[in-house]
Amino acid sequence: MLQLTTYRNLQVFLVIMAVIGMSFALFFLQRYLGLTPCPLCIFQRVGLITMGGFALTAALFNPKSKAMRLILWLGSLAGIGWAAVVAARQVWIQHLPADQVPSCGPGLDYWLDTLPILQVFKEVFTGSGECAVVDWTFMGMSIAEQALILSSVLLVVHALILLRIVRPTVHNRLA
Repeated sequence: MLQLTTYRNLQVFLVIMAVIGMSFALFFLQRYLGLTPCPLCIFQRVGLITMGGFALTAALFNPKSKAMRLILWLGSLAGIGWAAVVAARQVWIQHLPADQVPSCGPGLDYWLDTLPILQVFKEVFTGSGECAVVDWTFMGMSIAEQALILSSVLLVVHALILLRIVRPTVHNRLA
């Protein structure tokens, strides 16, 4: 019987979720709806891609070493943790009173071309007016709120993966 919560299957699930999330962002939100991602949205995508890259590596190579599994898990966790923190920041900015929303900045491309990288992070996390705009909702939730929910679910999956690493079952040892 196939066990759905094996280390490898959980990694494959993370990869699938990363592909679905990025496909939704690129093909539906950007191409179909014509929405341009704000700097915080781009940072969330970087986190999702990072998680997907580490999860893909773990799924393909299925390392037997507990140390290697932990290293890949930490990289994946860092990516989705980053995405969750950025999404939470954007949700917070979107719920600020109108008079407290930061003004729109020149944009991420300009900041990357003209500022040192640490200053770019500061500018992005300070937020800008474009990050507070809610262009599209589904079931009453903004894109940032949906991203926060997805990131939170994927963090729970990371907790399950950690359990598989530190306390493998007999079946997992055979897989």
